[in-house]
Formats: sequence, structure tokens, C-alpha cells
Amino acid sequence: MRGVFTICKRELGGYFSTPLAYVFIVVFLFITALLTFYVGNFFDRNQADLQVFFLFHPWLYLFFVPAISMRLWAEERKSGTIELLMTLPIPLWAAVVGKFLAAWLFTTIALALTFPMWITVNYLGRPDNGVILAGYIGSALMAGGYMAIGACLSAITRNQVIAFVVSVVVCFLFTVAGAPLVLDFFAPWAPRLLLDTVASFSFLTHFQAIGQGVIDLRDLVYFFGLIAVWLFANAVTVELRKAA
Repeated sequence: MRGVFTICKRELGGYFSTPLAYVFIVVFLFITALLTFYVGNFFDRNQADLQVFFLFHPWLYLFFVPAISMRLWAEERKSGTIELLMTLPIPLWAAVVGKFLAAWLFTTIALALTFPMWITVNYLGRPDNGVILAGYIGSALMAGGYMAIGACLSAITRNQVIAFVVSVVVCFLFTVAGAPLVLDFFAPWAPRLLLDTVASFSFLTHFQAIGQGVIDLRDLVYFFGLIAVWLFANAVTVELRKAA
């Protein structure tokens, strides 16, 4: 665990050592507010909740998270520093988990900085703060799922643009897995069990369930299981391609 902490601290410090991190946070907060107040008509709804605020998070993460994750391993391979990283006295899994946690923590910091929205809705009305808290937890877990996918796909190439594009496509498929767009393709020939299985992989299904204020064990197992599977795939990919 000391190795995980060391890598996490190193990576997180690297984010804030350049203006890129601050630009990302400012743009994320700006677009979040823009979508909530103007596209989502926050004030016109006259409801003391943050449902419209969380409504756009899956689509924001669909582009912002791959923008962060694309450099995790692709940059290491392009610059040749992956060889130096592999010589550190830590196991491979510690490097994989440490880099992931740093990126996830950075995303969570950006999410936490939206707290003025929570203050605003409490000033304007009497919302159910338990539901709002559950929404934040679900949003953070969903960001972690996107980040695990992006980190794994970043390890397959030296090109950050390719890593970004592939991550967006794969994350999009996981996002809309339960939507009619996908299910209608399987419906004419697939059994009901397969349809339910495909739908169960949808980020939206599990995120919306948590966003209702009910943190179900099945949703937690889904997100943490998804993260674990993609991190394992990340470690295997790095091991296979570290010399490539």
C-alpha cells in the first residue's frame, strides 16, 4: 500500500504542477453550471433538488474523463518513462492502482468543487439532502468506472488521441447499454436473459438508481466490480506491452 500511496501522490502532484489541471477544473465547472442553469432550466423548474444537475454528469464524464485518462499510460510509453516506473521497488499492481486513484481523486476534487450548487438549492428551498448526497456518491462512482476504462485503454497505445477516441467509444457503449438504441438490436433474436444482462451493464441504470437516494448493494458491486475488472485488464496490458 505504501507503493500505491507513493504513485498516487506523485501523479496527483503532477496534475497540479501544470496549468492543465486548473483549466480542466474551470472548464468542467463552467460547463456544468451552463448545462444546469440554461439547458436544464434549473430556476424554471421550481423544484428544490439537483436532479437536473446530475442528469448531465454521464455525458460530461463521457468526454472529460477520457481527456484525463488518455495520458495515464500513453504518455509514459511515448516518453519512455514507463521503463523507469517499472524499475521502482513496487509491484505492477501498485503502479496501476496508484495512477488510477490519483486520476479518480482529481476528478472527485472537480466534482466536489460544485458544492455551491448544493448551497444554492438549500438557500432556495428545502431539498432532501440525503438524495443529493447519494447523487454525489453515484456520480463519483460513475467517474471511477469511466476512469478505469480509460486507464486500461490508455495502456494499449502511445498515442493519446487514439486512447481518447477509443475510451469515448467504449464508455459510450457502457453508458447506453440499457437504452432502446442498444436493446432494439438484440430484441428480435436474443432471449430475455441476454437483454437483461446487456441492460445491467448500463452506467445510466445504476447511476439513476443511486440518484434516487437508494444506495443498493447491487449498484455498489457493479461499480466496484467494473473498476476491479478494468484495473486487472490494465495491469495485464501494461505487463504485455511495457517493452513495446
